[in-house]
Formats: sequence, structure tokens, C-alpha cells
Amino acid sequence: MSLSISISLDTRRAKKTGKFPVKLLAIFNRKPRRYQTVYDLSEDEFKALSARQKSECLKKMQEILKQLQRNAEEAAAGLQPFTFEGFEKAFILNNPSFHQRKAIKEVAELDNHPFNQVMYDNRFPIFRLPKPESDTILAVFLYYISKLLNEHRIRTAVHYQTTYNILARFSGNVRFVDINVSYLKRFEAWMLEHGYSKTTVGIYTRCLRATFNEAIFQGIIKRENCYPFGRRLYQPPSSRNIKKALTLEDVSKIYYYQPENERERKAKDFWLFSYLANGINPTDIMHLRYKNIDGDYLVFERAKTVNSTRLDPRPITVFISEDMQRIIDYWGNKDKSQENYIFPWMEHNVTPLRQVELCELFVQAINDWMAKIRKKLGIEKKVTTYVARHTFSTILKRSGVSTEFIQESLGHTSMKTTESYLDSFEKSVKKEYSQRLVAFKEGMER
Repeated sequence: MSLSISISLDTRRAKKTGKFPVKLLAIFNRKPRRYQTVYDLSEDEFKALSARQKSECLKKMQEILKQLQRNAEEAAAGLQPFTFEGFEKAFILNNPSFHQRKAIKEVAELDNHPFNQVMYDNRFPIFRLPKPESDTILAVFLYYISKLLNEHRIRTAVHYQTTYNILARFSGNVRFVDINVSYLKRFEAWMLEHGYSKTTVGIYTRCLRATFNEAIFQGIIKRENCYPFGRRLYQPPSSRNIKKALTLEDVSKIYYYQPENERERKAKDFWLFSYLANGINPTDIMHLRYKNIDGDYLVFERAKTVNSTRLDPRPITVFISEDMQRIIDYWGNKDKSQENYIFPWMEHNVTPLRQVELCELFVQAINDWMAKIRKKLGIEKKVTTYVARHTFSTILKRSGVSTEFIQESLGHTSMKTTESYLDSFEKSVKKEYSQRLVAFKEGMER
């Protein structure tokens, strides 16, 4: 299989200036394909390029075209196997030296992953937007969201749709090449002015960074040409979490609270279940099956990380305490067959979207009724399912448990993630520790 690349002058039709377009000619297996550059020359000028004596202008043009040919040959050599489509994607597309024909742009168009779009139509109106150009952020957001939905990662897909909606409010559907460090700084400032927190800005700009990486992977853009993220460029902001964890005293109030009705009991029981079961989140509670019970232990994988840890599964093991067993006995399904869900609020044979909706209803019910209980108990902080997870990790930390154990208990793959969950010590504890630095004074003062 032979490949040759050269620079040619297309003399079939002159332009109004009397000059002809300079083209890059690629011949593969005797099949030619021409790519029009942005340069035009007359026949005499093109012939003069190979002459010894020529003007400075033509010398410069000769060097430009030689370099263009060398770059094209290097790009083609890196394609194994070579195809015209791959070459166009790798070298011609978005290259400022070439006119971007519609046919070339279509090479980079992303086919959305197969999924039942009708099912998601109401929740994802982004799919009803007009078909975008392939090098715009909307094109890649659509592709990435369809990929997430195909993997049943619906809540993550919602984050990406929200990210695009906010970007569209800020500047519309822009091309990737238009997003630079200045753009991102202006976008961050705009979000902060509109009341978004730094944490939220970080979430959405990281989503945008992920779509940039996808666009690079798909060959739509080149990292060296327009990637605005990284050191000395733009870095999504991060901020320490405001203290979310409750004190042990607050947990005690919840534990000993006597519910006034079944809804309060359900909210209290499952808030405590989350707290006692390694901070298990509501989605994982809803998906627990009786097969996850192994003797005195509950063994499960987090739904959130099941994709990222496929090659290295990290099951979470929780000792089933008396309090947890009491909750299972009271609320659990009486049919204890291995494949049955432990708790009755998840339905069998439903769509992934319906599963998410059932989980959202479960969370809302717990959070709404725990808000009422919190007020009755005089607890100042919010008491949500998310707080239960933070409270589990922070109380263990304050009890002297190692961060490594807490990381494993939470099912985190990164120590950094675990550390972000851990609240700082209370001021009273800091005061106590500072006094230990001069503990020798106690003996001297007696």
C-alpha cells in the first residue's frame, strides 16, 4: 500500500484574481484526494517556487508549503492503518492552513450512542436543540450525554446538561477554539456574580474540561492548539467544604427521638442507617439486595463508582449492628430471596430513569421529614442524607480512626476525596490540643 503527499496547483479553474488554489495532494492506493489550502498562486509563481532565483515573497511561500507538506507526511505516518478519513480528522480538520469544506467537517461529526431518546425526552430537552456544527461545545455535550445515558449514569448526564445550559446563557453555543483562559475567567466571574458558589463553578468547569478532553480524543480539536486548562492556564476552583457533620451530641438527639408518625420513623431510621452503614448513600440503600448480606456483614459496591472501578472492584463491608438489623427487620421485604431488594421502595424491571426517580423520591422524603425533626430537636445544622455521610466520617476521625480506614469505609478511590469529606476539628478540640503543648506547666503551677 503506497502513499504519496505533494503540493500541487489546481489549474482547472482560475479565481477572479487570475490565480489558482494551491492544494495538498494525497494519493493512497492510486486514489487521489485534494485538500484546498488558503494560498493562491499564478502558474508562473508556482513554477518559480522551484527556481534558484526568486523573490523574498516566493521564498517565504516555498518554506510555508514545504513545512505544510512535512507536517502532513508526519501526520499520515502516525496513522496505522492510513485512511483518508483518519488523515482529515488528524490533520486537515480545524487546520488554519486549509479551507474547511462541509465534507471534511462531517468526518468529525459524532454519532450519539444508541439509547431510547423518547424515554429521556422530558428530562433532557438538550436533544431537541437544532443540530450543531461538529466543532462546537453543543456537539460534544450531546455526544457525551448520550454516552452517559447509554451507561445509565443519569445523574451525571443531568450535570452535563446543566453545564451546557449555563454556558449557553453566558455565551451561546461557541466553538472550542473560542474558549481560552480569558473566556474561562470571565465565565467564572459571571457565575459568581449570579450567585453561584465556588464549589459549583468548579463542578461545571470540570464538566467543560471533560468535554474538551473528549473532543481531543475524538480528533475534533488538538490539545496543542486550543486547550485552556492546566498549570499556568485555567484551573477549576476548589474550596474546602463548610462543616456539614453533626456532633455526637446531635446524633444522640436523633437516635433517642421518638417519632410521632410512620413518616418520621422512616426518615429517622434511614438517616441512622446511612450513618451506621459507613455513610451509605440513598441510591446504594435502594439497590441493596438480600444477596448483599453475608452473615453478619453487608457487602456491596457503590453505584457511583461501579464504572470507574470495574477492573479493580472495591466492595464496601459493613458490620450489621443491632440497630441496623432492627431497621432491616422492620422495613425490609418479607420475601428474602437472594435477588430481591432488601427494602420495598425500589421496583424490579423498571427503566434506569425510573430507578433514579424512585431514589429521588426516597431522598426527598427523608430530607423533608428530617428537617422537621431537626427543628423539634433544636439542631442548628441541616440534617440530610448527605450530612449523614459526612457525620459518619468526621466522628470516626475525631475518635482517632485513621484516614485510611475511613477512605476504605466510604469506598473512595482517592485519599484527597476522603479528606474533603472530613470536617476540621471543633474549636474546643483545637483549644484542648493547644493546651497540651504546654502541659508541663500544670506540674509547675501545683
